[in-house]
Amino acid sequence: MVGLAAGGYLLSNSFTATVKDNFDTQLQVDLDGMIAAAEPDANGAVSLNERYLNRRFARAYSGLYWQIEPAEGGQPKISHSLLDHTLHPQDMQEAGGVWWGYADGPENQKLRVLGRRVSFGISATADPHDARVYKFMVAGDVSALDGEIEEFNGTLFWAFGVLFAGFVLAVFLQVRIGLHPLRRVQESLARIRSGAAQRLEGDFPREIAPLAAELNSLIEHSAEVVGRARTHVSNLAHYLKTPLTVLATEAEANPGPLADSVHRQVTAMRRQVDHYLTRARAAGAVNVLGNRTPVAPVLDDLARVLRRIHAERGITIEVACPPDLCFRGERQDLEEMAGNLMDNACKWARRSVAVAAAREPGASFRLTVEDDGPGLDAADRARVMERGERLDESVPGSGLGLSIVRDISKLYGGGMEFGRAGLGGLSAVLTLPVLG
Repeated sequence: MVGLAAGGYLLSNSFTATVKDNFDTQLQVDLDGMIAAAEPDANGAVSLNERYLNRRFARAYSGLYWQIEPAEGGQPKISHSLLDHTLHPQDMQEAGGVWWGYADGPENQKLRVLGRRVSFGISATADPHDARVYKFMVAGDVSALDGEIEEFNGTLFWAFGVLFAGFVLAVFLQVRIGLHPLRRVQESLARIRSGAAQRLEGDFPREIAPLAAELNSLIEHSAEVVGRARTHVSNLAHYLKTPLTVLATEAEANPGPLADSVHRQVTAMRRQVDHYLTRARAAGAVNVLGNRTPVAPVLDDLARVLRRIHAERGITIEVACPPDLCFRGERQDLEEMAGNLMDNACKWARRSVAVAAAREPGASFRLTVEDDGPGLDAADRARVMERGERLDESVPGSGLGLSIVRDISKLYGGGMEFGRAGLGGLSAVLTLPVLG
């Protein structure tokens, strides 16, 4: 935009200077022709042979005029085009024996005036007040000049306007078409994040192909690193559980105070191993692209299993979840969190457990698990969030389930809170990231 404006300004100034130079040159030609056609007579007057003059000098108010006056003053001789007007130049400047300026002409014309002193019959160095020295002046109306410049500037403005519009359109098309491959990359990445694809798919231009290849390599490397980390954690858990199993077996085979102590410590170590194994596995899966888990099938499967486990107590489990709701994470992590909450609700419920999932404003969804059990007061709700904390030892469990749910939900940027359920018991609300 700045370049076009600067270019237009330079072109306009250049054209204006050229037109003015041509105008002055034409006036100079008319002045020279006028001087060449001048013939002094014996009385000291000057006459012009009009055959050698521009025909516009003979047409009234034509915009081209001449005037001859004695250098010492006196009645000037004027062209037919001036009729009864005379030229009175102002702001005269001189260079190379020629002077120029401006004057007011007939019909409010603004005239450009060129003049020269001419002597007849004596040398050019004669006294300027000699009667044989005359001032020859030629004047031209600059309105035509201004009109020509104005017309050119108007044409230039529209031409540059069209050029600018074309330039903007070309840039728009270039950006629109040139960035289309990048939009395809963006769409492919969105498909990966939504779980619809595992890598960038499709053919990309030569300039974008290396980027797509590097992104695919990065995605594959990330998945490979996470897979290796999970394998190492699983191996470590296996190596720890085997000696713990041996210790537990030996303790059971040799009852006594020492065996009881060993059994308690082995149980505590197993809880810690399970807890940190779950956290490590979840932490590795949080930022893996392409993780996508439909929520409804997971909740339905868990409800089916828990109904069988608690069939003797007659616990009813109601599940309400939109079919298109998807968790941005791994199925195993969702099963871990939802399973712990639903299992805990079934343990404390009298007859009913209600599970509901719904999309929240933004990029999250809310999973609510309620029961009709005794519930918890505010103090106990804070205590159950502590790892290994159990409020009732008569109910089976390790006390790690809720803390595992809390830790995994935090890894996904979510959270968990407790409240009073509409069924009368405890309400556990889990917030997790959603896809789509």
